[in-house]
Amino acid sequence: MIQAIDSFFVSFCAKYGLGAPDNIKLVACIFASYPLCGLLKRLPTQSTRNAFNILVSLFFLVGVFDLWTGLRTIMISSLGTYGLAKYMKGGAMPWVVFVFVMGHMSINHIHRQIINNPDVVDITSMQMVLCMKLSSFAWNIYDGRQSPSSLSSLQTDRALKAMPTLLDYLGYVFFFPSFMVGPSFDFVEYKRWLDLSMFDIPSPSPSKSSAPHKKRRRIPHSLIPALRRGAEGVFWLILFLKFASWYSTTYALSPAFASLPFWRRLWYMQPLAFSHRLKYYGIWALAEGSCILSGLGFNGYSPKGKLRWDRVKNISAREFELAQNNKALLEAWNKNTNKWLKNYVYVRVAAIVEKGKPGFVSSLVTFGTSAVWHGFYGGYYLAFGTASFIQTLGRYFRRYLRPFFFTPDMSHPTPYKPLYDILSWALTQSTYNYLVQPFIILNVRESLRLWGRLGFYVHVAIAVCLAFFNFGGARWLNKKLKRRAARSGKGEKKVKELDERHKREVREEEREPKSLGMAMPAETSPILE
Repeated sequence: MIQAIDSFFVSFCAKYGLGAPDNIKLVACIFASYPLCGLLKRLPTQSTRNAFNILVSLFFLVGVFDLWTGLRTIMISSLGTYGLAKYMKGGAMPWVVFVFVMGHMSINHIHRQIINNPDVVDITSMQMVLCMKLSSFAWNIYDGRQSPSSLSSLQTDRALKAMPTLLDYLGYVFFFPSFMVGPSFDFVEYKRWLDLSMFDIPSPSPSKSSAPHKKRRRIPHSLIPALRRGAEGVFWLILFLKFASWYSTTYALSPAFASLPFWRRLWYMQPLAFSHRLKYYGIWALAEGSCILSGLGFNGYSPKGKLRWDRVKNISAREFELAQNNKALLEAWNKNTNKWLKNYVYVRVAAIVEKGKPGFVSSLVTFGTSAVWHGFYGGYYLAFGTASFIQTLGRYFRRYLRPFFFTPDMSHPTPYKPLYDILSWALTQSTYNYLVQPFIILNVRESLRLWGRLGFYVHVAIAVCLAFFNFGGARWLNKKLKRRAARSGKGEKKVKELDERHKREVREEEREPKSLGMAMPAETSPILE
């Protein structure tokens, strides 16, 4: 560690009351990535860009955070994966890599849990991002050795026909705009950014392009979209500072909170959970802005010829906050981790174990992977266990209640549909505001204490609703839907279609398990409460 840097952050945090210096260092490193990205994309050769990525990440890792043991961890996982992918030729190779990187990360998760110092940024946040990158890299190498006819379109696009050079590979590992907190992406995307082939996409409407290329410039101008996304991140972090001064889990666990009327305790959970999300909105938006400035965020053009910069978009705060159901809410959160779980865990397990027909085993392995990837704090598992019941309940509501707010042929909403939407939004948000508290508290006993002060209202509601649907309620509602359809002259055709839709939703949600957390543990969030 460079002592002058550490001394500066210690005095700065003490002067302005900003909490743990390591958390402010994390934010500062992401801010520093912006001007460094401006330089990165102007370097003349692939080798210089690789070297610059490695050097900047090493400076963050050991110069700012003094994580020499963390560097050893990164190199063991990275070089171990490279060696296995290069020299192990059989079909077991990606599975061996998966177990290797997950096992190595789990050891550090356990060590972090034993140390239990929330004020210190350790290597696990970076290793969580790396775990996704390395396991996907192994599968990309494996796919490159297979017949193209046996691969899906995505697998064909991401397949690597040859091992990359070690310099290219380490440049990918140490890509500094996303090294600290993500997002993750596949090696092919990095390589296309590195050799600039990513930008060889003609605009469907060149004259209307919002950022035309200059002569000899292959990377489109990205300063404005990067600053816009970065400004959004700053906005969320400033809002977090304000909300964190008003709402805290410390108060929620205090005797004073327990003495409040129930309705006030229930209300307190809503902005408290919002304050938890704000720090994630902020840090992810800042990291995404850095990736955009480097050029990696480029994702082609819209049909109208406008540049798209959403390749590594990891969060949509608007979609999350306005979500009216479990599915929409989770699809807006931690998007790149969800893609990894789907493409490199669920689909792969289904292909091997269940002959390409996803079922119970692939779902179980995927949800287990998501849980272990987060770590071993009991609070994570309280939240995951409850979320599985919420997901099931959400399907029941969409199948048996939502149709009553449409015309019998399901072609038009009734006048009461806006009321259903508002109630769905309120229930969805309130449920998840309750659910996520253990993700922040981490400790099982204290998580249960807080839930107990809320009367376990979500768990009680889950039990009552599941009992209703499973002990006659679903059949009763289905009969009412059939009678309603019969009276309208539509018969039972639409009700059967609802059944088929319900089955498809079950399969789709099982096919796309979601991550509740992020590649930055809650206790190493950018600014503490």
